[in-house]
Amino acid sequence: MARIDLFASHHPHTIPVRNAPMAGLRGDTAQDYRIGSTHQQGTDQCPEHATPDIGKIIGNLSASALTGYAYSQAGEHYASYADGASDQLFDFGGIHAYADGIVWKRLDEALRNLRETGTRSVTILDAGCGPGTWLRRMVVRARELGFTEITARGLDIARAQIRRARFLARDLCQLPGVRLNFDVADLTERIPEADGVVDITLCLYSVLSHLPVDQMPGIADEIARVTSGTFITTVRPIGSQPTAFVDSIEKARHFERDAATDKFEVELNDGRHLVLGAHLFSASELRQLFSVHFMLEDLSGLDLFHSRFALDQRWNPVSFMVDDLLFEHLTRLEEIFSTNPAFLERATHLLLVGHRRQS
Repeated sequence: MARIDLFASHHPHTIPVRNAPMAGLRGDTAQDYRIGSTHQQGTDQCPEHATPDIGKIIGNLSASALTGYAYSQAGEHYASYADGASDQLFDFGGIHAYADGIVWKRLDEALRNLRETGTRSVTILDAGCGPGTWLRRMVVRARELGFTEITARGLDIARAQIRRARFLARDLCQLPGVRLNFDVADLTERIPEADGVVDITLCLYSVLSHLPVDQMPGIADEIARVTSGTFITTVRPIGSQPTAFVDSIEKARHFERDAATDKFEVELNDGRHLVLGAHLFSASELRQLFSVHFMLEDLSGLDLFHSRFALDQRWNPVSFMVDDLLFEHLTRLEEIFSTNPAFLERATHLLLVGHRRQS
């Protein structure tokens, strides 16, 4: 078991629950994710106070419910940490800039390829949508490309993130020809969509890494069942650098991942203690999981070098910036080594792009 103590000792039985106020939503408690309550789409019921026996409740939660609780506790800040400013959809910046740019290039390409067939309708599914940033990008871009009938749905187990997604998409939902919905759903269960209705399915940034390994084949089957066109996913590989998932790594006082059980625990600097699944994929595992259903166009390492050269304002002088020439060199290195077997699984994420096989 890998153990990293950053600033203080670990207190496994201290699990404070905090309901910090947020614009457009409120935080959830562990009680909201008790077994039997996590699979009701659109449910928005939160008790005023967490149950006194919080440790027992968390101990009884399913893997999906633990993930939902963790990302709901991450709150409003998670959107800015993961996706940048909510009102600047296409301003890719920060430590995730390179990876986000590559993922967006593939998603934009999928939209353009579909539009070039002459169709003016598109159906998009974001499985594990979080605060909905990527789905909003897709809807905005689809309208720019001339799609006049856009059906888009985001699914996530974290109720607070779904509420945030609805809040941020409130204006976009009012546009003519746009049917945009966000629903609470568990990806270990049946996806609500009918067979083959989705043109583009995305499942990005550690969503699959949080799900139980023994249920992964069934999850892949469900994604394939509803998808008729392109599938794009990113997962954490076995050689990736550590992450705190719900926030930046410097916000973690302590974290550890049990490689035998894929159990990840993190204690944040503000005292919150969260537990969630964290499976790290090998390239062959990811390939085998989806090549049954999809013809793979790309399986590559995403961000081998850029984040490792990113500067930290707490340490590096502001005057010492990554200039354009260095960025170009790093990008070239990414292009050379992203599919090299010796480097592939040491990237920050694995990127898979596939097209549904015809049955």
